[in-house]
Amino acid sequence: MRGSKYNSNATGPPRTRLERLLRERELRKFNKSLNDGGETELSNNDPYSPDSEASSWFTDEESLENISANRCSSDGCERQDFRASKQRLLVVANRLPVSAVRRDDDSWHLEISVGGLVSALLGVKEFETRWIGWAGVNVPDEIGQKTLIKALAEKRCIPVFLDEEIVHQYYNGYCNNILWPLFHYLGLPQEDRLATTRSFQSQFDAYKKANEMFAAVVNEHYVEGDVVWCHDYHLMFLPKCLKDSNRNMKVGWFLHTPFPSSEIHRTLPSRTQLLRSVLAADLVGLVNFSPGLDSPGSLNIARVLSLPVLTCRKSWLVKLMIENFLQPKELFFHTYDYARHFVSACTRILGLEGTPEGVEDQGKLTRVAAFPIGIDSDRFIRALELPQVQDHMKELKERFAGRKVMLGVDRLDMIKGLPQKILAFEKFLEENPQWRDKVVLLQIAVPTRTDVPEYQRLTSQVHEIVGRINGRFGTLTTVPIHHLDRSLDFHSLCALYAVTDVALVTSLRDGMNLVSYEFVACQASKKGVLILSEFAGAAQSLGAGAILVNPWNVTEVASSIGYALNMPADEREKRHHHNFVHVTSHTSQEWAATFVSELNDTIVEAQLRTRQIPPPLPIEVAVDRYSQSYNRLLILGFNATLTEPVDTLGMKGSQIKEMEPKLHPDLREPLKKLCDDPKTTIVVLSGSDRSVLDDNFGDFNLWLAAENGMFLRATKGDWMTTMPENLNMEWVDSVKHVFEYFTERTPRSHFELRETSLIWNYKYADVEFGRLQARDLLQHLWTGPISNASLDVVQGSRSVEVRSVGVTKGAAIDRILGEIVHNKGMKEPIDYVLCIGHFLAKDEDIYTFFEPELPSEVSTPVRCHITPPVRASSKSVSREDRSMSVIERNSSYHVSGDVSQSRMVDSMSLQEGSSVLDLQGDNYFSCSVARKRSSARYLLKSSNDVVQLLTKLTNSWIGNMNTEASAVRGC
Repeated sequence: MRGSKYNSNATGPPRTRLERLLRERELRKFNKSLNDGGETELSNNDPYSPDSEASSWFTDEESLENISANRCSSDGCERQDFRASKQRLLVVANRLPVSAVRRDDDSWHLEISVGGLVSALLGVKEFETRWIGWAGVNVPDEIGQKTLIKALAEKRCIPVFLDEEIVHQYYNGYCNNILWPLFHYLGLPQEDRLATTRSFQSQFDAYKKANEMFAAVVNEHYVEGDVVWCHDYHLMFLPKCLKDSNRNMKVGWFLHTPFPSSEIHRTLPSRTQLLRSVLAADLVGLVNFSPGLDSPGSLNIARVLSLPVLTCRKSWLVKLMIENFLQPKELFFHTYDYARHFVSACTRILGLEGTPEGVEDQGKLTRVAAFPIGIDSDRFIRALELPQVQDHMKELKERFAGRKVMLGVDRLDMIKGLPQKILAFEKFLEENPQWRDKVVLLQIAVPTRTDVPEYQRLTSQVHEIVGRINGRFGTLTTVPIHHLDRSLDFHSLCALYAVTDVALVTSLRDGMNLVSYEFVACQASKKGVLILSEFAGAAQSLGAGAILVNPWNVTEVASSIGYALNMPADEREKRHHHNFVHVTSHTSQEWAATFVSELNDTIVEAQLRTRQIPPPLPIEVAVDRYSQSYNRLLILGFNATLTEPVDTLGMKGSQIKEMEPKLHPDLREPLKKLCDDPKTTIVVLSGSDRSVLDDNFGDFNLWLAAENGMFLRATKGDWMTTMPENLNMEWVDSVKHVFEYFTERTPRSHFELRETSLIWNYKYADVEFGRLQARDLLQHLWTGPISNASLDVVQGSRSVEVRSVGVTKGAAIDRILGEIVHNKGMKEPIDYVLCIGHFLAKDEDIYTFFEPELPSEVSTPVRCHITPPVRASSKSVSREDRSMSVIERNSSYHVSGDVSQSRMVDSMSLQEGSSVLDLQGDNYFSCSVARKRSSARYLLKSSNDVVQLLTKLTNSWIGNMNTEASAVRGC
């Protein structure tokens, strides 16, 4: 379009991620300016206005079937009805947005809950939304279930039937007795509390069972292309259940509470299962849509829904989010603290790699970012102009004339800090008697979980403190505290916000607490002061304009109340202006636009990453090709390939097991049988030293290649070297001193001194401290011992290895193969190669070594070419010298003068080795074990898969032998 600076032809494509995000931001601003006029026309019919009927979302005249029937069927139709392409959104929550009351055996009364996610989805016309959840009632009989399903279908709801025992163990037990307190830093319950709902394990079993029941209902109603949106800590196990049944299902999960630090989360016995289950989702959002969880105008709804309240006005918000529920993963948090906590939990508990962008698991990146949610500020600002709100404001001003109004709006919950707030107000009145008849605290405390003893005790405690203060400082006509144990409607709440002089939020721990946002949005004329707990998520957004306090410090809060009441007008205006600009600019709509922009960019990057992830090994094909070949070569790694899997975090003695690796017990029998196959040559190629391989494979008939192939022997022969004799190892002592220094100062780290390399391993050390120590170690190495040396520094995920240049598995394999061919006198062409290992990126050149060359125009057999091997013949290296290390030989050997004879033998080895290689591409299988970002052709998940593969190869060989024997007997 001529003259538009957003014309894609005007500028080149963005080259970096930052450029893409900036361009998206400018486009959003441009589109918003174009759409402002259209919004005005629709404002009179805004479904989010206070006068709108929330039930209209449920009573849409057109059902899904009607929409399908209205598809444009005429060939001449120029524009298809947009309703024909509606995508379905399955919203899965613990509770449905309706409460069911049974009238008789086959009749139900449904009470629709206004607000919450219901209000958020009122204006969504692009999607067919269905709710899946528990109806809040036990329905054991089949007739009742059928009639309830039918009744709820009219409201586009699908029930999950949970019996009383499951609800008691799952909801009252694990959700509210374990997860909720833990996520709010209240810790795990003690034995007396656990006894009320049996044991932790029974609660977790019920939690998993309930999530599986939710998954069963979702699978029953899921149609290809649907988006499944799971909500909150009640359903943390659900994404895994859904993905296990259908990997292509688009699953999103949102958490609406704080995410605790890893030190808190690691106390949860089921910590690993829950984190892994959540990461199974395509899109994971730890973003709070929760003004309703803090706002009395919708708290009564939140109790029914057990869901946070979404305040987004625009239907395109949900549309854009749903359209981007794709395979790339992103995590979004209220604040940087929550994001940091999640990354820390994944690194410390799951052993995943934390990066500046998020969490990486073998090439799959889960982006972690801080995206604090906002509110629909326009809704509150518009509400202040309504006549009923103006009348209520006038009544409140007359009622509290001559007194400063302080306001608290909270759930009656342990984390809201109500006792601390009221005690701080009491201390303020004690220290400032002149204010006793000039200030009033209006506290709205909406009851929740009234049947729980802890909440009942909290209610009694708050009532006792309020009564004592009112009795102590009140008069016959006035009291300092007005306490309401109920919610307010939206209009009353807006009026109360507008007349308030000081808002007091003293949450002990809160996900976001958007009451502070709502207060600021209604203070355009009053310009009141906000006192905000530093433990609320909103503190990081509104901290500059608010007075931040530690709610546990009653003296500090009391002093802040006095400062707020006496604050000069100019300071109040400056503070309010800062917060008002933030609240009105960082709305839920703006958050959604940023969310989608980041997500789209992640999709682009993830597509590039997934290209490096090889597909799973087709085991049956590999076995079939094996059985049809005549001369097979199997190259097997050792660590994490032929060893038994160990715990990443070093629990149950895993560190000791890894320092002394042992052959997987299930591999001993199949591997021994494969070694007896005369048509199969097996090479165990490892970075471990010779003694480790001798201990594990001494009684097998195969070849051992230790220290990345630098030492080689057949198990029936002696060790020989495959590297040049003049290899310089003078650097070893200086590097060893550095490694010793850092090992002493890094608990649970260790280093290995090998004959051709040194490795410092900090896998079991503290993740963050180990990473810092590794960085310092590298700096010491580069500026000291290896600054001028010809060495390679190989960085693993949690290790640092120093080795001589050229010491890699790929560089050694040609020499190894030449030695094997010469030793065995191999004449039959090698027509099958299987290479399996958990190799570092530096050593993955072995995968590409056997890749066949592209066929030429002339149809000739494809061959792999081998570079000249260096074989230590008996004339250049004696039998005794072969067992000596390179370090030992360097001190006693001199360069041999008889070079011509050595070269002649090497040339013969080369000719013998290359003549037996005739490898077609279909007969080459390179497999990476548990390392998804690899240059290998295929992927195996763990050493257990290696066991399965080698077992099938063994069975195939035995089957072929039996078949041949039967054929011979038949002849």
